Amino acid sequence: MAWPSIFQRGTLLSRFSHHHVVVFLLTFFSYSLLHASRKTFSNVKVSISKQWTPSAFNRSIEPVEIWSSNHLFPSAEEATLFLGTLDTIFLFSYAVGLFISGIVGDRLNLRYVLSFGMCSSALVVFVFGTVTEWLHFYNKWLYCCLWIVNGLLQSTGWPCVVAVMGNWFGKAGRGVVFGLWSACASVGNILGACLASSVLQYGYEYAFLVTAAVQFAGGIVILFGLLVSPEEIGLPGIEAEENVDEDSHRPLINDAENEDEYEPYYSIQEGSTITQVKAISFYQACCLPGVIPYSLAYACLKLVNYSFFFWLPFYLSNNFGWKEAEADKLSIWYDVGGIIGGTLQGFISDVLQKRAPVLALSLLLAIGSLVGYSRSPNNKSINALLMAVTGFFIGGPSNMISSAISADLGRQELLQGSSEALATVTGIVDGTGSIGAAVGQYLVSLIQDNLGWMWVFYFFILMTSCTIVFISPLIVREMRSLMQRRQVRILSE
Repeated sequence: MAWPSIFQRGTLLSRFSHHHVVVFLLTFFSYSLLHASRKTFSNVKVSISKQWTPSAFNRSIEPVEIWSSNHLFPSAEEATLFLGTLDTIFLFSYAVGLFISGIVGDRLNLRYVLSFGMCSSALVVFVFGTVTEWLHFYNKWLYCCLWIVNGLLQSTGWPCVVAVMGNWFGKAGRGVVFGLWSACASVGNILGACLASSVLQYGYEYAFLVTAAVQFAGGIVILFGLLVSPEEIGLPGIEAEENVDEDSHRPLINDAENEDEYEPYYSIQEGSTITQVKAISFYQACCLPGVIPYSLAYACLKLVNYSFFFWLPFYLSNNFGWKEAEADKLSIWYDVGGIIGGTLQGFISDVLQKRAPVLALSLLLAIGSLVGYSRSPNNKSINALLMAVTGFFIGGPSNMISSAISADLGRQELLQGSSEALATVTGIVDGTGSIGAAVGQYLVSLIQDNLGWMWVFYFFILMTSCTIVFISPLIVREMRSLMQRRQVRILSE
């Protein structure tokens, strides 16, 4: 068997400098901090719901006088519905912001955009969760406005970090590198859960305070420490390095049905000057092969993945009656499964040099894991195991589409040297995914309130099936390509 270029060119570590390691770690932890602040909100939903309803104060002598200023909702059910509405508002504004941030990131310095988004978002989270509680000021419209602004500011994160990673890491091993790196979201979820559960006994406002402070500090580090591209320190860009390798002309994302007929339509000229990069338009980015199918698929898959992200601790507390702090810690196992799944599936896709077949198999198994988890008994060990398996088959593909595949799509040879498309393409894929996730969060709260949690899982199964349907043309194309490659190898032996 002829191993792919990832192994033919030597180990990945031999190709990386200490600058690559620093960029990997800074982008990894910057997005982890953004996700930690989001996770904090989902981890304290039970506490917030109690604070906003009279049930938290009904043991007092004169409950009406005590909780009247806090009274946003007459019942916990209405408070839960509003929490789902806040998730939807956040994700809709996040989706709109992604489309804008991708375009802005391709035209301004990525370091400044990312740092501004992190620091500003931290201040908004601080006001939303800490200041309002300290002042005992509770207002639905204020919460909605703050969460809209937070969604717009947080949207600067993903397109920028993916673009920076795409500037530093080429096609060789991109699946495994981005698979490991895309664990940043899951690590952020774990970090947010740990921080929230550690201070939740003092009040939910301190959970927001801690995560906001850490995120603000991270934004300052990014401002002074992140290198956006190798060219900033006089190193050659990844295009120059990849042009030396013959296999780099055969992209993982390729519009040609028969990859053996693919021929690069540009030449390598020694001593040629670096061409001036030019950002492409939003419409041109949408027309790139594979962008629309993967965007629609990600809309369905992110709906499921983010539903677990936003509602898993609440589900564990509400459905099994477990304590909120215990539910927060137990929900970590979903992210552990996603970390392992994203890394392993990225590695397999590098070996095959195809992404869609790996996604398809994982998503088919995800349907079975959803059925199994929906019937989990009231046992924490069994629940954690089933949760990790579900995270492996859902979180893994979600990480791969949002990172490695987005990087592949944004650096196709059809761009003809215009590397300033990566943030735009990433914004389109993740923005479309966030629209689906936004709609889903409201539907989850609505379905749960009227039909129960089992119907929520049926809804997840339907959305996972739709993900497979949207990428089915790419699956057929890449499977055909793999079969043709195998036939060529058999004939040549």
